[in-house]
Amino acid sequence: MAKKNYSEEFRRDAVALYRDTDGATVAGIAADLGISHGSLTTWLRNAGITIRRPATTAPGPGTGETPEQEAARLRAEVAHLRAEKTKLETERDILRSAAKYFGRRDELVNRFQFVADHSDTYPVKRLCQVIGIARSSYYAWINAGPVRAARAAADSELAEKIRAVHTVDNTYGRPRITAEINHGQPACQRVNHKRIARIMRENNIEGLRLRRRHRTTIAEPADTPSPDLLRRDFTATAPNTRYVGDITYLPCGDSEFLYLATVIDCFSRRLVGWSIADHMRTELVENALEAAARTRGGLAGAVFHADHGSQYTSKGFAMLCAKLGVAQSMGAVGTSADNALAESFNATLKRETLQGATSWESPRTARLAVFRWITRCNTRRRHSYCSYLSPTDYENAHTSDSLQQAA
Repeated sequence: MAKKNYSEEFRRDAVALYRDTDGATVAGIAADLGISHGSLTTWLRNAGITIRRPATTAPGPGTGETPEQEAARLRAEVAHLRAEKTKLETERDILRSAAKYFGRRDELVNRFQFVADHSDTYPVKRLCQVIGIARSSYYAWINAGPVRAARAAADSELAEKIRAVHTVDNTYGRPRITAEINHGQPACQRVNHKRIARIMRENNIEGLRLRRRHRTTIAEPADTPSPDLLRRDFTATAPNTRYVGDITYLPCGDSEFLYLATVIDCFSRRLVGWSIADHMRTELVENALEAAARTRGGLAGAVFHADHGSQYTSKGFAMLCAKLGVAQSMGAVGTSADNALAESFNATLKRETLQGATSWESPRTARLAVFRWITRCNTRRRHSYCSYLSPTDYENAHTSDSLQQAA
């Protein structure tokens, strides 16, 4: 078996995953990614990351105590446990009372309000400790009460103006409402569009808009398409002979996206190459195919099937395929069934990583979540097509010694 070759991108993402995962261990992350403990340890040390060690259990009491000493120690322990019991009961009562405060929108303000409402029952210091806020922050919030009241009154007045503009035909959104309210006003009295948007959200005021699907397949009429060499047959008799690929978007907050390009082996459903970027230029799919070539040690003689996106029909991608000895294949325009394997992979990835959410918190969060899922999918996730083996285990069971195995 050839020596495993990990790209610099893979190493950086592995280090970032360990660093940003609370309570993670080298052994756990290495197992998730399908790499050796020593490799991950070396990468962490090279990156200057301190390796976390498991906590050790404190030693028990010493031996050789007299009966009087043992009795004194036990009395002290009982007193300590009783104090801890009282402390935990107080925390329990506080948290029970606080539960209804945490289901609202502004959780931090709700915590401050909870402390204010219960400061006659429990000490402020204890309340702040239990619900995780600083006393200084709480007192600053209390002192800012008059300012908040004035701002709330101004927001209420502005909300009435927004509602009056919106109810004319119930179609205006934030840009037009902002323009309408600021029309004829001096610069010092104009309202920022972000404030308009916030008040509209808080009062459930929405403009009429047409939702459109975010397109990732944009055909280029000037480019020449390739024939369909798969004909919806997404099987292969051996690894490194047939591949499919696609681009999918990764939503990251409001109107922000990353894009993932994939190269999937039809034999084992293993993702052998991928690339993530904040653009959909041709180099996105080129980087994914080059990553697959590094993983396999070469792609000569293989078929790569994709849709008619301009990235796959571009001259630059065609030149890369020719350089690597890859035959291009494309399905019909506008027919997702012709690339069903890649489409299904993308749907599964989003379903299992987002788990009902509409987007990730940030591009970094999205990248690490997708990176972890991809590596787990290759090395640990059981696939029905592979007789419920992971793709790498399935390949190991069927692959000849001539095929290089790399992560």
